Amino acid sequence: QVQLVESGGGLVQAGGSLRISCAASTGTFSNYAIGWFRQAPGKEREFVAGIMRTGSFTVYTDSVKGRFTISRDNAKNTVDLQMNSLKPEDADVYYCAAAYQWGIPGAENEYDYWGQGTQVTVSS
Repeated sequence: QVQLVESGGGLVQAGGSLRISCAASTGTFSNYAIGWFRQAPGKEREFVAGIMRTGSFTVYTDSVKGRFTISRDNAKNTVDLQMNSLKPEDADVYYCAAAYQWGIPGAENEYDYWGQGTQVTVSS
């Protein structure tokens, strides 16, 4: 069982930056690919970024490329998502998820564990 806890969400002005984190309670954190998803009310959960078990490979959805950076520290069991140049359309609840896979799944149903989410609000 893996428990994931997100933190760092909040209110930021458009153009600003925010760093959100995901902390995992497992001794085998390095066995999991980690993904960040976001979801707006009434919409499906959207893949935002993912990072491989070792941290050596990352992937991003097109709308955040060049603005968001995902990173992980396997010694601390944490994954961060640095979000720069935020836009109002980035405002959502952000979730981290863990997948027991070598690759980085893009589909929600390929992830085994989920956090409860952290709210990101971007004012225009």
